[in-house]
Amino acid sequence: MRYLPKSAGDRAAMLKAIGIRSVDDLFSPIPAEYRLTRDLAIPRQMAESEIVDWFKQRAKENGEGYTSFLGAGAYSHYRPVVIDALVQRGEFLTSYTPYQAEYAQGTLQAIFEFQTMIAELTGMDLANASMYDGSTAATEAVMMACRITGRNGAVVARSVHPEYRGVLATYATHQEIPLRKISFTSSGQIDLKELDRAVDNDTACVLLQSPNFFGTIEDVEAIAEITHKRGALLIVSIAEAVSLGIVEPPRAADIVAMEAQSFGVPLGFGGPYCGVLATKDKFVRQMPGRLAGQTVDKNGKRGFVLTLATREQHIRREKATSNICTNQALVALMVNIFMTVYGKVGLRELAKQNLAKTAYATGQFSKTAKVLFSDAPCFNEFVVETSEDPYAINARLLGHKIVGGLPLKKFYPEFGNAALWCCTELTTRSTIDTAVGLVAESERSVQGNDARTKDAEPEEVTR
Repeated sequence: MRYLPKSAGDRAAMLKAIGIRSVDDLFSPIPAEYRLTRDLAIPRQMAESEIVDWFKQRAKENGEGYTSFLGAGAYSHYRPVVIDALVQRGEFLTSYTPYQAEYAQGTLQAIFEFQTMIAELTGMDLANASMYDGSTAATEAVMMACRITGRNGAVVARSVHPEYRGVLATYATHQEIPLRKISFTSSGQIDLKELDRAVDNDTACVLLQSPNFFGTIEDVEAIAEITHKRGALLIVSIAEAVSLGIVEPPRAADIVAMEAQSFGVPLGFGGPYCGVLATKDKFVRQMPGRLAGQTVDKNGKRGFVLTLATREQHIRREKATSNICTNQALVALMVNIFMTVYGKVGLRELAKQNLAKTAYATGQFSKTAKVLFSDAPCFNEFVVETSEDPYAINARLLGHKIVGGLPLKKFYPEFGNAALWCCTELTTRSTIDTAVGLVAESERSVQGNDARTKDAEPEEVTR
């Protein structure tokens, strides 16, 4: 009875209240042949100690001792231990929406500091108190651009994360926002000529990602020039926040929508993560989400408050800038602590380490397979095309406790046997060499089979 919400007495009282004697009477309208009259075929109940042990055993199967080359919007970076030590303090862990500023100065100050550092990092004037994740931040940015411009169309690069585009498509359908896709060139970057033709006087915004889904860095300045000459706004989505440690911030953008998971947030099987929305000061009143401001009280002491509250969900629906957004105050605090611990110099050094690992990996892979988009600058991620199906290669890699790259044909069928690989500061040189060696074996095996097949062809013809 430990976890059951109703006792036998409770159930008897409920049956009496509706005028029947038993649960069987309750289900009597259902024909007997459709009712289960035996016990469920499930294992016996387990003791709590057994359940805990079962979960510990399953946890060991989830990747202990494995190295992952997966990226695609979720990145494995080192998390300083101070993050969990601080976010688990009761003042932060149990805090709720800080409507009453006098009771929530610590939370509001942390939010204000988060906003300040994000604005500096992205090159924008200001940022909000965080969003649900990177995909919803990008979607909110598109809807924000439609409100600002009074237009109702968006041009979206196919090199934007496919799942981000999926979230946007869902909201755009019901917001009646037409979306137009733009292809990428052989360098993996957005096709500027096609973009120039696509942006017109009905376009509210252009949405691109840089580094994009393939890890390639876009020419934001050139894209901004095309976008702005038609009166549209430029939205830059960033899935890998660490890239801003070395990549020039997208200052030419009007709105930056970012996923901050790389900044001290654990992978956590997909969430919760931390979205970011930053923009120019002139657009602040159309920015969704909370915004913490700094002020002084009547005695001249510094204090923090929520400001411009028309964006909040407690405002009438037709007056609010968003009815779907939420902020991730606790997760944003992880990001805040990460940025504070690393600082500008540390973040730049971290980005350099990621670049170095990626450069080594692409150099080694290019000796045995084809690295796509190699003529464009990239960060962390790169695309490797193999002769064999990457799913088969990944199955063999698992035997060496390596999680291989993400096969791309699920999202981009034209890529065939290409996969998206990712290296971070946690990827060791020896693991890269092992992965490259297994891919090389795969290539030799396929080429050998092709050669044998080719040699056999004349014999088949003779027969």
